[in-house]
Amino acid sequence: MKKQFLTLLLLMSVMSAWACTSAIVSGRLTANGRPMLWKNRDTGDQNNRVERKIATKGKFEFIAVFDSRDYKDSAAWMGFNEKGFAIMNTASYNLNKDNVKEKDMDKEGVVMKKALEECVTVDDFEALLNKLKKPLGVEANFGVIDAQGNGAYFETGNYSYRKYDLKDAPNGILTRTNYSYSGRPDEGYGYIREQNELHLLARHITARDLTPAVFTEELSRTFYHSKLNKDFTYSGVRWIVDQDFIPRRISTATMVIEGVLPGEDASLTTMWIGLGYVPCSEIRAVWTGEGGLPVELTGSGKNRHSQLSDEAQKRKNEVFSTRRGNGEHYIDLSKLYNVEGTGYCQQLIPKNMETYRLGYEELERRRQALKQH
Repeated sequence: MKKQFLTLLLLMSVMSAWACTSAIVSGRLTANGRPMLWKNRDTGDQNNRVERKIATKGKFEFIAVFDSRDYKDSAAWMGFNEKGFAIMNTASYNLNKDNVKEKDMDKEGVVMKKALEECVTVDDFEALLNKLKKPLGVEANFGVIDAQGNGAYFETGNYSYRKYDLKDAPNGILTRTNYSYSGRPDEGYGYIREQNELHLLARHITARDLTPAVFTEELSRTFYHSKLNKDFTYSGVRWIVDQDFIPRRISTATMVIEGVLPGEDASLTTMWIGLGYVPCSEIRAVWTGEGGLPVELTGSGKNRHSQLSDEAQKRKNEVFSTRRGNGEHYIDLSKLYNVEGTGYCQQLIPKNMETYRLGYEELERRRQALKQH
């Protein structure tokens, strides 16, 4: 019995370490006609950073999210390159059924880094999956978009994959959490989180008014629970259990890569990102090229931490303030939302919306400068 209990704990810790909520959105659903790729990252490494990798012979310049402890920058966890190709993943737990050793697994970030270095289109990524040596060492839903407006999820295991094309999505959006549609039924995780996501997106899908802020300021900061059919965000309830909400104790980034219209310069591809515990994060705009990456997102701090990630983590310590027993699983929601209007989300959302306003102004300046050249 003790051995079974320890095994269960191990499985739970692995599931917690690799869990995310995501979406690929067609331009026909967005306010400005541009496609989007969103990921609310959940991971055991609580300190993430963003780095720019300069183009070298045969490889494209790209910008990606890395774990702070990854000193060799070997694994990219979401990013985009100078050609407008963008990629992310969510871990899956119902695809593989093989004997590949654990030490040969968890190569998703390695695959994504290679894709950012080499791919221009969604088709390029599919070709990459086909040519890479098997077993791949992955069990994941890879989400990709390109500068031509294409998008797809590739539900990928060690030896095969299944593609879900964005153009075949009846309502113009694809979503994934921590199971694969092509995998074994009722296995994996994230079923409730996906329903949370679909519920919160429903009115925006109807209105066709999706923006990056809908994802970073609404979905990533809302405590709606589909199983309980209750939104705790402004409920006045102080303590809630950290279970099956989109923002989680192990959420370390909310990030949207906003693509371009067909024919637009790929350099206008934009990443909107908040690092650290997501409800406490500040948003920044990121572009490829010199000066496009704010230094406070990079691993310029101690132990290669980013400044903004560390600041958000300090706020998080107040949100998860109970240290004894199972206290770490309880959210003090009054630190995020309260009747006085002083919660961290209440302070940060208006600040982030101003960041969006200024970011789009800068994006328009870049667009006009390209036209003049």
